[in-house]
Amino acid sequence: MDAIVLRVLLVIAAYLSGSVPVGVLVAKASGGPDPRSIGSGRTGGTNALRALGRKWAAVVVTGDLAKGALPVLLARVLTNGDPVVEVACAFAAVVGSSRSIFLGFGGGRGVGTGVGTMLVIQPIAIVLAAPVFFAAILITRYVSLGSLLGSAAMFPAMLLLWAVAAGAVPPAYLVWAAVGPALIWLAHADNIQRLIHGQERKFDLGMLGGRSRGGSA
Repeated sequence: MDAIVLRVLLVIAAYLSGSVPVGVLVAKASGGPDPRSIGSGRTGGTNALRALGRKWAAVVVTGDLAKGALPVLLARVLTNGDPVVEVACAFAAVVGSSRSIFLGFGGGRGVGTGVGTMLVIQPIAIVLAAPVFFAAILITRYVSLGSLLGSAAMFPAMLLLWAVAAGAVPPAYLVWAAVGPALIWLAHADNIQRLIHGQERKFDLGMLGGRSRGGSA
């Protein structure tokens, strides 16, 4: 197969992978409410937790991670580790997650899928940025703020890795560490407005113990 055709097909496949509405499919399989019917109306892990409870939300999160990781891993295998193609597939998967062709170009906010791409691209960056994500949620109880700050921490984390071991961090990975969070921030535009106006709903930590309820965040 022609190399250019292969790369185009990989990017298309990555978008379709990201577009898979895991939250909706899990809701149907479990007999629970569609996560789009409550809370933020999104399909990601936090809203799945509200709609379906802890067990099924874990399935949704795993699926969201996989639909980001697998296209990048496939690109790595089929292109002998071309970082530009990996990043193009990561971009397509995250766009698909928040703009799914199967949901009328709606979906989640791309956080789980974005993390999945980074687990393949540079997992150490996830380890470095994760404390920011969890600390923000624990201190403020805003999942959206945790996602925003955690994603923003990805670029300095990648930059640090580049400074320490430049050979392990191709320039394309640095680009993704900046572009990926930008996509996530765009998908959180409504959350940002609510945070600014003090209208964002705080996360109920009790849901982690098995309780679930609707919300507007």
